[in-house]
Amino acid sequence: MLKNIDPALNADVLHALRAMGHGDTLAIVDTNFPADAVARKSVIGKLLRIDNVSAARAMEAVLSVLPLDTPLQPSVGRMEVMGAPDELPVVQREVQAVVDRAEGKSAPLYGIERFAFYEEAKKTYCVIVTGETRFYGCFLLTKGVIPPAA
Repeated sequence: MLKNIDPALNADVLHALRAMGHGDTLAIVDTNFPADAVARKSVIGKLLRIDNVSAARAMEAVLSVLPLDTPLQPSVGRMEVMGAPDELPVVQREVQAVVDRAEGKSAPLYGIERFAFYEEAKKTYCVIVTGETRFYGCFLLTKGVIPPAA
């Protein structure tokens, strides 16, 4: 155990989050997502895991250490529901609440069409699969910066 590090974050995930640079993206996905196949195309080239937790819990752990990109652009994307792109399933509303808490303000998720999401996930730095069993528990995050102390 480490002090002040969320216990859901294992060494592989921490290493990837630390190694990412500003503007790099990562995918947090549910158990139905073709995570292994997509992760092989990511920069890291292997699947990372935060097992046995919901997408919201995994997001909370990741956002405890990862800064999101500037408020000038959307930083967290969600896989759109097929045939109902504006619908926000419960899993996405839970993640929205986590993102808002982490940012200290409303930071709306942006939608990504399902098949476009698969293609964007292949371009990420890493893919993290969770224990989320509900459909549409898939998200893309863009890493931001931590400004110097003034």
